Parts: sequence; structure tokens; C-alpha cells
Amino acid sequence: MPLPKSLPSPALHLACGFNEKSRHLEARQRDVVTLCKVQLERDKMQWASLLLLAGLCSLSRAQYDEDPHWWFHYLRSQQSTYYDPYDPYPYEPYEPYPYGVEEGPAYAYGSPPPPEPRDCPQECDCPPNFPTAMYCDNRNLKYLPFVPSRMKYVYFQNNQISSIQEGVFDNATGLLWIALHGNQITSDKVGRKIFSKLRHLERLYLDHNNLTRMPGPLPRSLRELHLDHNQISRVPNNALEGLENLTALYLQHNEIQEVGSAMRGLRSLILLDLSYNHLRKVPDGLPSALEQLYLEHNNVYSVPDSYFRGSPKLLYVRLSHNSLTNNGLASNTFNSSSLLELDLSYNQLQKIPPVNTNLENLYLQGNRINEFSISSFCTVVDVMNFSKLQVLRLDGNEIKRSAMPVDAPLCLRLASLIEI
Repeated sequence: MPLPKSLPSPALHLACGFNEKSRHLEARQRDVVTLCKVQLERDKMQWASLLLLAGLCSLSRAQYDEDPHWWFHYLRSQQSTYYDPYDPYPYEPYEPYPYGVEEGPAYAYGSPPPPEPRDCPQECDCPPNFPTAMYCDNRNLKYLPFVPSRMKYVYFQNNQISSIQEGVFDNATGLLWIALHGNQITSDKVGRKIFSKLRHLERLYLDHNNLTRMPGPLPRSLRELHLDHNQISRVPNNALEGLENLTALYLQHNEIQEVGSAMRGLRSLILLDLSYNHLRKVPDGLPSALEQLYLEHNNVYSVPDSYFRGSPKLLYVRLSHNSLTNNGLASNTFNSSSLLELDLSYNQLQKIPPVNTNLENLYLQGNRINEFSISSFCTVVDVMNFSKLQVLRLDGNEIKRSAMPVDAPLCLRLASLIEI
């Protein structure tokens, strides 16, 4: 019986099965190949990413090897509103330092150092730890540099400055000290209103210059005025007007012949030095607060009676190297209870002038004294009345030790030194 035509033969069935299996294997092979290609592409991308990252890291490290604080730079550059209180231009965009230039330590911990003054003249020094002082001394300056407004203490001593130009201190009206000693300043080159605008000025040093007259007007705030070692010839009565706070006035080593009553209004004056001048008479009306008066090396020949009574706080008086005689001294001239030291050495005295029993040091060497009068020290000599004198110098006179009276040890019982 013949087979129906619709049924395949076994050979055909085997061939069909083989072909089907082959197609399936080919499909699987194609899938594997595709998967391998995908995985390979992924691997390539990963390796490329790793190589790129390594390259970037190497570049970054190479860029910042010389700057250990590059991360700090990066953070600062990312802050668009960053404000540095010590930046002179705080609102300018931040520009990092060039590579290879060290910025200095980043003050992440602790306080940054104080800013250096940025308005200090190049001729001077303005130390950051003393921002109100300006040092321009010993620099061969021939002019006064600009003075910043914040300054309170300025030092221009020992230069070659010959003038004080008008307005040089107008910007620094808060000045307390001005040191101009040791220069070549002349009176005709000092502006008249230079110092009057400085209403807080306390100390003014103009000594060792070439001044021929008193500077002025001066501010009322002044406490110390140094004008010694100049060529000033006189002190007008109004030269020191209004200086009620002045405590020390130095006028020694000048050519002053007359003072007059210029000292009367100086009610706070404690020290007055007029030594090494050409005075023929003592100043009129000493201030009541005066404690130290130096008049040595002048031509003074007399002192008025009760001259020192107007100064009840006077402690030290020096009148050595003058032309004093006993005829120019009244009997009570030096009988002041406040005096502790009196120097009358190297004059033309022939007798010991009477002094108060409170006096402790008396210098009379280099005179013409020819007698020892115990009444000059003690009006009454007994156990209860004696002098407090500790040092008495009479050497270089015409007196001999044998001339000392027998009651001298009782009157001068506290004396530790008596030179004859």
C-alpha cells in the first residue's frame, strides 16, 4: 500500500531536524558574539574611563605639587561672596596665585597677624605692633614726609630738616608727641600756625636746632616743651600764653638775656630749666607749682627778698656759676621751708647766707667765704633746735677748718659730710 503524499519521509524528517538545530546553534552563536561585543565595548569604556581619570589625577597633582594648600585655593575660588577683612580690595574678584608662588600659611586655625599699615611713607617705619607710631629718625631727611591721620607719635630726630612746612600736620590732628630734635630748623622756616591746630599735643621736642625765637602759638594741651640747645635770645611775655597744662619747660643752652613775666601763667609748671644762658636777673613771678628751678651758668647778680615764697612747693634751686654777692641777697632770700637742696657754688659770696633748718644739701664751694657763721643754720642752738642739713660743702673758699665754732656739731648734728 503506497504511503500518503502528505507525510514526509524519514530522511526528509532527519534533514529538517538537522537544519532546525543548525539554525538554533547559529542564533545562539550570534547572541554570544553580540554579548561578547557588548561586554568588550563596556570593558573598553571602563578602561578608557580609568585611564582618563588617572591622567586627570596626574595632571591635578602636577599642578598643585608646589602648593600644599590647593584645596584651600579651590574652596576660596568657589565662594563668590568671600570677604577677607585684610584684603585691600575686598570686592575685586579673587585671582589665585600663579603656580609656583607660595601664598604663605593659610590661617585656618588661630588669628591672622595684624595687617601692615599701607599708608606709611616709604622713608619711614610704621611697626604693625605699634600702629600709631611713625619712625623717621636718623635717615638724612631734608624735609618732613606726609603724616598719616592715625599717627599719635612721630619721630623725626637726627636728620637734616631745616623747615616745618605749613600744613604738614593738618591730616594728623590727633598727634601726642612730635620729636624734631637734632635737626637744622630755623625760626623763619617754621609756619606760624603749625602747632596750634594740634589740640591734643602733649610733648614737643625742638631742642638741638637753630631756632632764634620762641615758636608759637602753641596748643593748650602741651605738657612738655623742649627748646634747649638753640639760639633763642629772649622769651616775650606772651610767648607761653595759655599753656596752663605745661609741667616742664627746657630752655637751657640758649642765648636768653631776659625772661620777664612770661612764666606767670604757667600754673602747672613743675620744672623750669634756664641754665647756660645770659640772664642777669631771675624770672619774675615763679609759678606756684614749681618744684625744680635750674639757673646755673648765667650772669645773675641778685635775688629779690622773699623771692621763693610764691612757690611753696619748691624743692631744688641751682644758682651755681653766676655773679651773686652778699649785697645782692636779702637776709631771708633762701629762708624757704620747702627747700631741700640749694646750690650757690662758684659765685662771689663772702658769707654764708641764712637758710631754713629744713634744708638738707647746701653747696657753697668755690666762693670767697672767709667765716663760718653758725647763725646761718640755727638761730637758736639747743637740744630741740637744730638743722636738718646732711651735706655742706665749703671747700674752695677762704675759710679754714679751725674757724668752725664749738657749737657747730650741736647745730649740724645730722650732717654726714662737711667739706671745708
